[in-house]
Amino acid sequence: MTEPTETGPIGIALIGAGMIAKTHIRALGAMQDIADLKAIVSRNPDKARPLAEFYDGPPPAFTADLAAIANDPSVEIAIVATPPNVRKAVIEPLVRAGKHILLEKPVARTVQEACEIAEICERAGVTLGVLFQHRVRAPSRAAARLVAGGTLGALGLVEISVPLWRDQSYYDELGRGTYDRDGGGVMITNAVHSIDLALSLTGPVTRVQAMTATTPLHQMEAEDLAVSGLEFACGAVGTFVASTAMFPHRTEVIRLHHENASLKIDKNGLEVSWRDGRVQTEAQAAQAGPVRPLTGNHEWHGAVIRDFVESVRSGGKPLVTAREALRSHRVIEAIHLSSQSGSSVNVDL
Repeated sequence: MTEPTETGPIGIALIGAGMIAKTHIRALGAMQDIADLKAIVSRNPDKARPLAEFYDGPPPAFTADLAAIANDPSVEIAIVATPPNVRKAVIEPLVRAGKHILLEKPVARTVQEACEIAEICERAGVTLGVLFQHRVRAPSRAAARLVAGGTLGALGLVEISVPLWRDQSYYDELGRGTYDRDGGGVMITNAVHSIDLALSLTGPVTRVQAMTATTPLHQMEAEDLAVSGLEFACGAVGTFVASTAMFPHRTEVIRLHHENASLKIDKNGLEVSWRDGRVQTEAQAAQAGPVRPLTGNHEWHGAVIRDFVESVRSGGKPLVTAREALRSHRVIEAIHLSSQSGSSVNVDL
């Protein structure tokens, strides 16, 4: 295993130069006190080279040579932001060389594949984290503190709503919305963030009753609509609705209805409606410019990356481990199975 740098920035390579790469590069440029972007790996380095303008630091190397990154002792962490279908092949040589891995969501296309990736990293003794940046938004952190505080009372009802819009050009990208490349549609690619955040606040889902479909608004292999009833280990019940066919594009919302208050959580704020009539709000800090549907705030990514660097240096656990991320994968798999069978499906814990 690559020994962590005791002082100075830790060497990082970004594997993948797709849609989310700019967000990673901006985030890394803003944390040069602890991170040094050494290289960006792309199948077409010349095409990826313009990404250097988004990095506020010395230009990184651009290469297609993954083996060279694996053999580079100055690289201690690899951020893997490739399509899910190549994750395992990318991760294996990096892990053999002792690199710590921070994965863009999802871990993989299927639960089995995700388990294999987790086991590969565990056997090698490297740290594996998953980038679920919704966890670090100010409203999410405030909700987590409130839930942990115990003043809300028992959880009774959960609502998870992911009302998104993607036009057909989104799915015209080769392989997008297919089972072979992505592992599915709206759930694994888009709604997995909200599922992860909700489960971090509610605890695990134990059973689902679901329907998935592809609407006439998209030409794609996998689902652009998923609807499910949920049962939770804590005794609560809930609903889950996710789609990329809901125009106009709106923000994801999680509502938790507890005995003493109800919480509304989205990227803009937290609203707590207490049963005694009080309403408590906490707004998200203002962002620098608008956030479009297909982009994110690089500060959220930056917070997760910073946490991961610190976990590597300390030997502690990252914000979201692969084993924890598997809970969301298992819910998604169960929803697919329930839709196919027409029956309720138990979720492995």
